[in-house]
Amino acid sequence: MKPTFVYDDKLLENEDRFTDPFFKRYKLKPADQPLQLDKQIRKTYLFPTFYRDVTCSIAIFLCNYEQAEKLMPHPEIKPIKMPNNRSLVVFSSYIYNEVLGIQPYNEVAMSIPILVNPSRNPMVLPLVLENLFKNFGYYVFSMPVTSQENCIRGNEIWGLPKVVQEIDIYEEKEQVITIVKEYDGTPYLTLTLPSTGKQKKFDVTSNLYTVLNGDLLQNETSFQGDFTIQRNMRKLLSIENRSKAIKIGKSPHGDLLNQLQIEEEPLQVRFAKGMNSCFHLPNERYKAPINMG
Repeated sequence: MKPTFVYDDKLLENEDRFTDPFFKRYKLKPADQPLQLDKQIRKTYLFPTFYRDVTCSIAIFLCNYEQAEKLMPHPEIKPIKMPNNRSLVVFSSYIYNEVLGIQPYNEVAMSIPILVNPSRNPMVLPLVLENLFKNFGYYVFSMPVTSQENCIRGNEIWGLPKVVQEIDIYEEKEQVITIVKEYDGTPYLTLTLPSTGKQKKFDVTSNLYTVLNGDLLQNETSFQGDFTIQRNMRKLLSIENRSKAIKIGKSPHGDLLNQLQIEEEPLQVRFAKGMNSCFHLPNERYKAPINMG
């Protein structure tokens, strides 16, 4: 999808499209104040933001622990530890076919599972026992999108590191392919992932952590959908790559990813069509246990 840079001062009137029971869990309300998108245009959005009929692929890769740690915005934010001095990086690709009040767009969230100010940082356990680790979540270090309006929203409301870039996501021969391109059109990230696997229903709520104006924010995200899933548990103990699902180019954004020393074979892949999701405003009750200053 080519980037779109045009928007107006009107919300898309599509609230009647979000009638699934998933959306009825949440009460919509307008923001306390409008968001100034540019010198002329500002909008009062409804929150949480609803996403309907989403095509989603998620790939979890192993990477170098020290390099992941260097991306953290504070020394007391720790990547989850994995065997062989590794951590994890998660690529979540989205085709947002319908968005509440906003035109459709594509997005790729690049994140690292973390613990905030942990008293201990046990290997692997926070991933499988999330409910026991209240300080568990995901730190988003890069998030290309195809919509200028959405980029501004992400930057200004949540502190998400969004940039406007071309993102192609498509299915081909039981694979889902994601290609993210630099501003000059050069691909710097290509994911080639299976779209088949065991069926599993997900109904998940997680926290994304971001930094805005020097403050650590906790942001709740939820999704529900029927996924195909492929696990490759052999990778936990092995550094051998029997397949190549990721290709990273040499470019400004590609260099950031190359520093992580990402292994080419994924630990886990998920794929869904017709997913529902929502993203909330930053948690006003959250008090960060660390001083970002």
